[in-house]
Amino acid sequence: MSNAPEPPALPPRPRLRAEVLIVLGLSLGQSAVYAIITLIKRYLATTPVGGQSTQLNPSYSDVDWLNLIYQILRIGFSLMPVALALYLLSAQGTRALTQLGLTRHRADGTVRCWWVDVAWGAALAAGIGLPGLGLYAVGRALGQSVRIDTSGLPDAWWAALILLLSAAAAGVLEEVIVVGYLVTRLRQMRWGVAGAILASAVLRGSYHLYQGWPMALGNVVMGVVFAGFFVRTGRVGPLILAHWTIDAVSFIGPELLPAAWLDALQGV
Repeated sequence: MSNAPEPPALPPRPRLRAEVLIVLGLSLGQSAVYAIITLIKRYLATTPVGGQSTQLNPSYSDVDWLNLIYQILRIGFSLMPVALALYLLSAQGTRALTQLGLTRHRADGTVRCWWVDVAWGAALAAGIGLPGLGLYAVGRALGQSVRIDTSGLPDAWWAALILLLSAAAAGVLEEVIVVGYLVTRLRQMRWGVAGAILASAVLRGSYHLYQGWPMALGNVVMGVVFAGFFVRTGRVGPLILAHWTIDAVSFIGPELLPAAWLDALQGV
């Protein structure tokens, strides 16, 4: 007979529900509310939505070293909700990193080859990223997507590094919170698989509404694919890699592509 202690029981559903609302209220749920208000503001403005723009990585100071410090702090503090979510998931005695598939070891003790996650990450990035560019172009042509300026950073030695770190932070934040944490908690609250996937996807789309409804709709589709992948495999790692790849290309790509190509994509 095993003398190993039984893992602590899950908190009651009302407490889990409150926990989820708090985590989302401190992170991407808050972003979703602001994005909805921003979209309403865009349609009330005199300038059409297609004539408006948004900047994803703005500068915070004209002083180079101060700007760099601000960027580092922004990235660091943006990951605090991730730390909170991982801490809460670990409260029941199972390591959160293992629960979310962020280590080589699965929850059942078996070991997964690292290259499998890399291959899935690359496949998901290609499968989502390329159609995403087409959707953006269509949204711009319809006048329902804003012009996205991926970088407002100066031409400094650290700009590319900050953009890559920002892409990584966005991947970790969104995939851990919106997929790993949220789907796990909803399933623990006895939500069905379809309901948990749909909730995750709708949340992902909602905090992208500031870019216009076509991009939000595209992110709902992305959310269904990513949440479905997590439910099937139990691994968030490939999703983070895919998200980082998509954002890194989006952030760095405009610096490398000819201006004519960018103008064509933006519908200029």
